[in-house]
Amino acid sequence: MIDWLSNDGKIILAARVTRTFAYGFLSIVLAIYLKLIGFDDILIGLVLAATLVNSVIFTLLASFYADRLGRRKMLIIYAALMSISGSIFLATDNYLALVAAALIGTINVTGSETGAFLSIEQALLPQTVNDARKRNTVFALYNMTGTFAMSAGILLSGLPAILQQQFGLSQIEAIKSLFILYSILGIIVLAIYFMLSKKIELATGEITKPLTQVLSPKTKKIVGKLSGLFAVDSFAGGFVIQSIVSFWFFTKFGVDLTTLSYIFSVAGVLTAFSFLAAARIADRIGLINTMVFTHIPSNILLILVGFAPTLPLAIAFYLGRMALSQMDVPTRQSYIVSVVKEEERTASAGITNISRNTAQAVSPSLTGYILQALPLLSAPFVLGGMLKIVYDIALYVNFRNIKSSEKNIGD
Repeated sequence: MIDWLSNDGKIILAARVTRTFAYGFLSIVLAIYLKLIGFDDILIGLVLAATLVNSVIFTLLASFYADRLGRRKMLIIYAALMSISGSIFLATDNYLALVAAALIGTINVTGSETGAFLSIEQALLPQTVNDARKRNTVFALYNMTGTFAMSAGILLSGLPAILQQQFGLSQIEAIKSLFILYSILGIIVLAIYFMLSKKIELATGEITKPLTQVLSPKTKKIVGKLSGLFAVDSFAGGFVIQSIVSFWFFTKFGVDLTTLSYIFSVAGVLTAFSFLAAARIADRIGLINTMVFTHIPSNILLILVGFAPTLPLAIAFYLGRMALSQMDVPTRQSYIVSVVKEEERTASAGITNISRNTAQAVSPSLTGYILQALPLLSAPFVLGGMLKIVYDIALYVNFRNIKSSEKNIGD
């Protein structure tokens, strides 16, 4: 079925499935766990922001050093830190220690992957296919499998409720069982990366340029514009990352963890199927058109979530939004690697991801202040949705005429 994908490509998919499964349950319970151990909204926002700052720092390192130190080696190091961070959350509830864990680990709380793994894998995926026409498809498959795994992980966030009922554990103790699992999965991801071959590395002759000359002037201009626009999109998205939306449902409607796990798991399934649809649409109308014309309706639905008067209506708007909102992810990733040279892919993917992660790291902490300062709980949804629509329009205006350098693929 996927004989066009190399063994390294399949290993990358296996690592992503394992990793995003762990992200799934942690993204739901983390903010709630912090609330239960006594953190206020502002401190919760700062811890969540710290996880995104980690993404910025580690993506920066990956962007300029992964090709030099070795992509495989860098992925193994990040997997080890993933396991260590989960162990720290298990061992202590000290605020400074938890911030440190968020800064050194690869904890993901957004509901979609933003970390340092992404930049490296995104850069090497095109070389794992033996047919250039499959580029859009491999990015769709990469995101679809990860999202399905995340949905399964989200379902597992209902496990603490079962442990409470069956074994009489407190809610805090029950949630800590998920930190144990997170650490174990980090070790499994590490073991998977050890199976990668040397074929994923760039040839020595392709990495002789100094860091300041990694990108050509033309690529710098394209990457610079994309980075600025992606920063706006991610800053907006930071107001409504999955941990904050989970916290919002918990606060406004009193939704329990089990119900939350069902909501976000269904959302993940809808998102996963949308990736394949995005690849097919992009093959017909182009990558930029797909990114913009699926994103605007999703952002209108996002705004409506914040004003939903009842839980069923809020869920309906949210699920509708999630069926559309991530269709720009595989198309965005495919577009970036298609408009630059192979030796520029890691840096280009990293730089654009850094801009996204940096901007997104700011929003969660601001959301804590917004929720305390404004009586209107819909404020994060309105701010996020409006800014995202501005991004969509600007992206279309600036890039509708910049086509892929590879023929017969999307733009």
